Amino acid sequence: MKKLACLFGALLLTTCSALATPARTAALGTPYNTLLPLRERAALYDDILSKRVKQLLPDLMQRTNIDMWILISREYNEDPVIKTMLPATWLETARRTTMLVITRESDNSIGTYAIAPYKVGDLFERAWDKKAQPDQWQALSEFVAKHDPKQIAINQSAIWAHADGITLTEHRKLMDSLSEKYQKRVVSSEPLAVGWLETRIPEEVELMKSMVAVAHAIIAEGFSEKVVTPGVTTTDDIVWWFREKVASLKLDTWFHPSVSIQRSDEKAFDHESSFTAGYGKQTVIPGDLLHVDFGITYMGLNTDTQQHAYVLRPGERKPPAYLTEALNKANRLQDIFTGNFVAGRTGNEVLALSLSEAKAEGLQPTIYTHPLGLHGHAAGTTLGMWDKQGGVPGDGDYPLHVNSAYSIELNNAVELEAWGKSIRIMLEEDAFFDASGVWYFNGRQRALHVIPSQSTFSHRF
Repeated sequence: MKKLACLFGALLLTTCSALATPARTAALGTPYNTLLPLRERAALYDDILSKRVKQLLPDLMQRTNIDMWILISREYNEDPVIKTMLPATWLETARRTTMLVITRESDNSIGTYAIAPYKVGDLFERAWDKKAQPDQWQALSEFVAKHDPKQIAINQSAIWAHADGITLTEHRKLMDSLSEKYQKRVVSSEPLAVGWLETRIPEEVELMKSMVAVAHAIIAEGFSEKVVTPGVTTTDDIVWWFREKVASLKLDTWFHPSVSIQRSDEKAFDHESSFTAGYGKQTVIPGDLLHVDFGITYMGLNTDTQQHAYVLRPGERKPPAYLTEALNKANRLQDIFTGNFVAGRTGNEVLALSLSEAKAEGLQPTIYTHPLGLHGHAAGTTLGMWDKQGGVPGDGDYPLHVNSAYSIELNNAVELEAWGKSIRIMLEEDAFFDASGVWYFNGRQRALHVIPSQSTFSHRF
């Protein structure tokens, strides 16, 4: 018994050690085991945030020639950027009026300061003595004058909502507090804010690998006989199973999942309905082609995935060849598209090249890819929208930068003689763009999920 207790203790110690490692091992049997306990998530989150600030901001501020970056938020009306800089235990919420100030020093190092009523974690040095200067805005003005920056960036942008976080009230108070000399030095932080949001560091890349593996595992489970009983289960049942599964793993979804159906009937494909439930609460039946749009949030990062499943008809052992070929064509569209990613090339240029090449091969493409990371629909280069295949003004004109992540989102239309209509294979897989090109965090769907026509599992939610 003593030996058994020692063995169990050693096993527990080994397991706990594994739990503390973000890239934990497939050897534990399931991607779900890579998810950390909440306390360890918070510690890792703060560690990654500190590394991001120290590794990214010196170069970004030098590249954009910004000497001081001022971020201001009031509680419950948070600037999207300031939320990405707050400690894990703040739960992305400002307190009263929170001011963060980042300065570029003469040696291109940076200083990080908080002019706030509360201590803002360990990353930002407290720079407001409320007893010496009761007026917070005056304290900010004095801080600016002390550092004498040539360019003062604030979060204003006509293109990216993410970089347009300063409210009208806060802007007025800021300008009223500054002398005319410094009012004239205020500029948009747009290139700095977008650079901060779009750039991933190695620790985030490793985290994204495990996150996407978890997202794929949830989809595979949701598109299985464990969840779907043909003739009984509705698309809405599957959607809420996804929500419950995510909650059980102590994760969040950044949008409500959707599950839609394409089947051999007279209903024509419609882009808008496909992303907002399609057949709604329709019952899943054999012969259906199911589609899911699903994303999770973990430690401030996001995934975004679309995949398909086929429900076998009685007597079928695998999906029909015409559906397998349809998926293969959509995979080919992915290859054409990601092959055109080149640093410095704009999203609109990549879109135009890819559509032209795909059509030359006989494909019927629609491409609508977006950056991914600290937001689901993130800041950075937009590469088409489903209703803007001629290019997207503004964020589509922004050039690609390496070390950025994207949801490779697109579809290819295929005429199915067997169904007497056109269907769309709608795929979305999360990928990273670096000096080597584009690669997927956890592979991509190369075969349809298969659901038997009769389930051997009890149907529970």
